[in-house]
Amino acid sequence: MSQQDLANAVGVTRLTIHSIETGKFNPSILLALKIAKFFEKPVEKIFYLEE
Repeated sequence: MSQQDLANAVGVTRLTIHSIETGKFNPSILLALKIAKFFEKPVEKIFYLEE
């Protein structure tokens, strides 16, 4: 799957997805939930705190 495919599916730009992947941007709760729903995973399986 491309960054653009995911961006289109959740309603953001490809740059937003790239920024999340590289750790330059933390998604809003709404966006995190949309991404989790898209992948059919619990949000905590995709996003987590590094201790």
